[in-house]
Order: sequence, then C-alpha cells, then structure tokens
Amino acid sequence: MSAALPTNTTTAEAFAAKYADIVAGKTIMTTGVSPNSIGSAFVTALATQKPSTLILAGRNAAKLQQTADAIAKVNADVKVKTLIFDMLSFADVRRAAAEVMAWEDVPAIDVLVNNAGVMAVPYALTVDGVESHLAANHLAHFLFTNLIMDKILASPAPRVVNITSDGHRMSAIRSYDHNFDNGKTYNRWVAYAQSKTANMLFSKSLAEKLGKRGLLSYSVHPGLIMSTSLASHLDMESFVDLAQADRDHGNFAGWLTAADFPKYEVSVEVGAATHVFASFEPSLKDHNGTYLLDARVADPYKDTYRSWARDPIEADQLWTLSEKFVGQEFSY
Repeated sequence: MSAALPTNTTTAEAFAAKYADIVAGKTIMTTGVSPNSIGSAFVTALATQKPSTLILAGRNAAKLQQTADAIAKVNADVKVKTLIFDMLSFADVRRAAAEVMAWEDVPAIDVLVNNAGVMAVPYALTVDGVESHLAANHLAHFLFTNLIMDKILASPAPRVVNITSDGHRMSAIRSYDHNFDNGKTYNRWVAYAQSKTANMLFSKSLAEKLGKRGLLSYSVHPGLIMSTSLASHLDMESFVDLAQADRDHGNFAGWLTAADFPKYEVSVEVGAATHVFASFEPSLKDHNGTYLLDARVADPYKDTYRSWARDPIEADQLWTLSEKFVGQEFSY
C-alpha cells in the first residue's frame, strides 16, 4: 500500500471489451481461480470476448468446476479445461506440467497468469523443506512456468503475468535465511513480502532471458482487496503485526488506521482489470519485465516499488537460488 489512492475504477470486463480483438481466439491459463476470487473475476471477464480456451488451474476440483460453470453462464461456447495440482509439492507441479505438455488440443498457451497464492499463514515447511509462502507463491510458479515454456513460446505473442503485491515493500529476498531459521525468526508478513518480491524479480528475469524470443512478462499488484478467501483467515492480531512490520521499514502503511482502509480497497472486478491490462495491452511491449498497478506502469519515484524488486543482480541471484530449490536448471 502506498500513499497514492487507487485511480482506476474500470472493471476487468470493461478492459476485456477494450481488447476484444486481441482476446478473441486466445488460449489463456490462470492459476488460482476459486469462486469470488480475483482470478475468477479475470477469467469470467475474458469469457465475454470469445477466447478459444480458458485453462483453470488449482488444487480443488470442486472450486474449479464452480468457476467453469460461471464461465459457461457467460459464454457457453468458450472451451474450458481444468488442471489440478498442489503448489506445495514440486513433484505434483512436475506431474501437472507434464499433463499440460501432453495435451494435443492445446498446442500453445498465449497467456499464463500465475495468480494463485497464500498470504500471512502460520509457519510451515512444504514436503520439499521450503517455507510455504516462498514455495506456493513463487517456486511452484517458477517451476511450472519453465516446464511448460515450450508451449508458451509456441504462441506468436506469448505473455507471462505474475501476480504480486505492493506488500513486497516489507522484504527483499532473504537468500541468507529464506526459511527464517526454521521458524525461529518467522514473521508471516515478511515471509509474504519476500515471496511477492520474488514474483516481481521472476518477471524481470523472464523478460531478460526470453524477451529476445518474443516473450513479454509483467508483475501485477491488483490493489487492496479484502473480500477474497486470501484474507479470510486474518484477524485483528494479523493487522497489528502488519502495521508493525510496515513501521519497522518506515512504510507509510504502518500508520494507517482501520478507518483508512476503505479508501484504498477496490473490488475484485476492478482489481482484476490490471490482470487484463497486463495480459493484452499492446503498448506494454515497451516495458517488458516491469511492475504494473492501477492498470498502468508503476512509477518507482511515486509508487511503492522497492529497488530490491527491480534490481537485475537480485533477479539473477533469485533465478539461481530458485533453480537450486527445484533441483533443475533452465538455461535460455
């Protein structure tokens, strides 16, 4: 959260209509599309504009089906495919990626939106021994994206969109202590922030490594949205912890009161607008790898856009660290 109030009030559906000619015929894959989420608002908005295929990915088959049913009500002619996988298991990410690569009816993926994630959850390690925020929010997407990269690059105009947050303001990549000393120094908001910084650096690396092959990649802050399941587990103690983490970093948000929050909050329909903008706006070709918010390119001098989330050395270090975590190198 920055000092600037949100200025975009246009919905995802309105943006989809703006890009109707671009959306038509495209295959778009999105992770994290539970009902009433930003992801579901994004895919249902796109369904109004005749995409070829919408691929819905997540860990809960029933929730995926609910979103698929919502898409059918909007446009029954849109082909919908679902993919189930657990983002807290590298083995299952690999299985899901292999499944996608075996789909003969999906020769190319035009847009991949890595939208799934967790926020401010209790300390836990995955089966692979990685802190859960970093695993679910970044490493699973890092591995999955790279494993299906051949299908992404098969598109004539491929894009990868990584959903982040201005919550990155609370931490750079903790390469020296990514697991918080096995939980002894754990702070749920710092853990979340580290993973959100990772999302931004991942987009920067993709643009640097694959921009020459036509890939465009952006990170997106959808805005402050408290009405989704991502925030459903938060209590008053969580917000006290958040304020303290911000104050520790001298961030403006640390001095906001509960009465201030409604001024910054946006609906899921407006939050998903920047997803659509990142996925289809033609002028973004001149800003490959950058961070977007409020349906525009972020300004590092006016917005919350920390230097650690845009530094090329940090991006290179994270790529190498991520390869070590997943046990596989991706050289482009």
